[in-house]
Amino acid sequence: MTATTYADFDQHTESLEVAERFADNIRGKTILVTGVNRGGIGFSTAQTFASRSPSLLIIAGRNTSRIQASIDALKAGYPEITCRALVLDLSSQKAVRKAANEVLSWEDVTKIDILVNNAAVMNIPERTLTEDGLELQFATNHIGHFLFTCLVMPKLLKAGESKSEGPRVINVTSLSPTVSGMRWSDINFEKINKDLPVDEQPPYAMHKAWGEVDPEEKSYLPLEGYNQSKAANVLFGIALNKRLQQRGLLSLAVHPGVIMTELGRYTLPETMAAVEEMKKSGRVQVKTLGAGASTTLVAAVDPRLDMPGTESTKPSQENHGAYLIDCQISDKACARAVSSDEAERLWALSEELVGEKFAW
Repeated sequence: MTATTYADFDQHTESLEVAERFADNIRGKTILVTGVNRGGIGFSTAQTFASRSPSLLIIAGRNTSRIQASIDALKAGYPEITCRALVLDLSSQKAVRKAANEVLSWEDVTKIDILVNNAAVMNIPERTLTEDGLELQFATNHIGHFLFTCLVMPKLLKAGESKSEGPRVINVTSLSPTVSGMRWSDINFEKINKDLPVDEQPPYAMHKAWGEVDPEEKSYLPLEGYNQSKAANVLFGIALNKRLQQRGLLSLAVHPGVIMTELGRYTLPETMAAVEEMKKSGRVQVKTLGAGASTTLVAAVDPRLDMPGTESTKPSQENHGAYLIDCQISDKACARAVSSDEAERLWALSEELVGEKFAW
């Protein structure tokens, strides 16, 4: 039965406290974190890992100068750590393949113990398609991480060959899986929302609370694009576990909480105004960067966490343990976001969209 070690960890727990209690589970590990920029939870996550002497930190991001700025800051705080930069543009499948090939070519890096798929874009104001013809948020937040993870899998699996604890893939999601699932009939947001099958229509009340007007009459909603991609993060981990649990790999998804970072830089003014009202009323609790990284740390290193199962307090919920909030296992995800059938359907679609099938 999967569980966490420390029941006292909660929304206020700082990531450095998590790292202190699990120091032996970080020391000597090779860890790759995507989306590392100063002032974001990716950097806070990397910084926390750095505090406990990993063997190597691989710092991935889109911009070379920003990656280097993050590495410089990490080494200023922890001069003894070894870092390596990786340019990774998750919105482009060509760029993802280039980055994965670079990782595979590093002869001195034989394994990756922990992969944190942290990078994301959010609330892109206008429907935008990538060079691969996919809606930008889905392409970046899910497809890019799906492809990168699958391509570097040989080095992840290598980490489990000589240790009792296998590699972990942590997908940083959001609160979206509690309200949304996949938009199977309209992945790219071309159809009017009210014309979709009922179970694929957006949660209109939530969108209206976030400042959207007449969401039923629209096709693309910035937040719904994000919601779909974040539900996909959970489903990806479930499908990955099914394929690789016998090889010792564990993949979990975490909601970091609400943290005021540049992730929200594209958010429309009316949405930001709604968020500010929610903060004032107490409906939205804002975390520090350290608290925002803490659930990722728990998922990455807590040895009691195991393969998701059926021990949910909700009899109908599958894959209990696949989703964590506030450093603990959560049953708040909606059924569609933790369904094994939905996970298999997403895996098949993802392979189709990247033009490659994966088996290890």
